[in-house]
Amino acid sequence: MSRREAFLDRGVGETRGVVTLDGRPERLLIQRDGDAPALMGGARSVARVRSVEAAFNSVFLDMPDGAEAIAPLRSDAPKPVRGASVQVEIRGEARRGKLANAWLLGEGQGEPRLLSPAPSVEDELRQLAKVEMVTMGKEAREAADEAEAEALAVVHPLTGGGSLAIEPTRALTAIDVDTGERTGGDSKRVSRAANLAAITAAARLLRLKGLGGLVVIDLAGRGHDGTAILAAVRTAFSADNPGVAIGPVSRFGTLELTIPRRRQPVLERLLDPEGRLTPQSAALRLARLIEQQGRADPGGRLAALCAPSVADAFQGLQPALAGKLGGRFTVAAQAGWPGDRLEVTTS
Repeated sequence: MSRREAFLDRGVGETRGVVTLDGRPERLLIQRDGDAPALMGGARSVARVRSVEAAFNSVFLDMPDGAEAIAPLRSDAPKPVRGASVQVEIRGEARRGKLANAWLLGEGQGEPRLLSPAPSVEDELRQLAKVEMVTMGKEAREAADEAEAEALAVVHPLTGGGSLAIEPTRALTAIDVDTGERTGGDSKRVSRAANLAAITAAARLLRLKGLGGLVVIDLAGRGHDGTAILAAVRTAFSADNPGVAIGPVSRFGTLELTIPRRRQPVLERLLDPEGRLTPQSAALRLARLIEQQGRADPGGRLAALCAPSVADAFQGLQPALAGKLGGRFTVAAQAGWPGDRLEVTTS
């Protein structure tokens, strides 16, 4: 029987939550200081209708603090009019180039404002993992770092050999299954075992990466057992219901499914459009590195070096980190350094 555990890492400027499935990262929740409260999944607000686009079956909304969102028109409720106040709940967080997706709850009163905040990371962890105990401290930080590294990887090894590659695009997420050096009988049996292992791994990894929408899996080999494949997919993706839709295995050996989009993808949270660590993400890593070195050497002076853009982003974190460690650290910008190069020395 599968076993889930929950880990909560409260760091300077950022809280990270991890759910593991049988010891492997399955969910990575990231909440940062400065996130717009009204655009977080589960938050409820009063919003104002900016426009009604019947052709797209959508309503554009002005949210609290100048934020924006979009909501589908409901067939079971009166159509809102421009300028009206409505109550909404965020069902899908904003993605790169896409507004947050809201659900119309009913009429509202007054100006746009937050009515109830999104669940805390800790509350979400308990709900997702269905556990009472949430592990914190050093073990949680290690779990969060491991989850972050796996979420950013493209190629993932499969149990028993082979690998799968997960690559999101604007239109869909493509998954390629490779048997590699996997052994265990004739090629058809090897392909079947690799595909079944890949389906289980893909479900976990897509949840970890926060990916949804259309997913296309390019299965290994030919002549697939469609019944066995579909049964494995239904089981593996059951945790993503409601809303999962699964298509049959095509004659080209691909399988398509759609998964509800509920979170901002982890890659968008951590990386810029060119796939580089954002200055904010690097600054948060640097803060964790300084804190780690500071706890290992309680009396030492700490000197950190990083790219200029990272040093600029770090300025907002410095007061909170100084509150933990005191003023015994410095951060200096190094011209020409890439954003992911971080160094901390002690003396």
